Amino acid sequence: MRMVNCKVLKKEAEGLDAPPYPGEIGLRIYENVSKQGWLDWLNRLTTIINENGLSTADPANLEIIEQHMLGFLFGEGEMGQLPPGFQAAGGKK
Repeated sequence: MRMVNCKVLKKEAEGLDAPPYPGEIGLRIYENVSKQGWLDWLNRLTTIINENGLSTADPANLEIIEQHMLGFLFGEGEMGQLPPGFQAAGGKK
């Protein structure tokens, strides 16, 4: 089992089996994000796509998604946090 010092969980955890994203960013994720950290990102990604009405088929939306990913995984930039005023399912607004 490969261990990494996960930037998301802020602790050592089991690493991914392969880069989950193409290119240099994928290698960076592979080296610095755990399996659990990546799962946490995928859950956040679903929220970001739904709350912002994004489409993974639109190249402009993919750039926005990538900015959110860098924000969530590495704390870079202004994106990656939950949308303002977001309430999880079952929450009261």
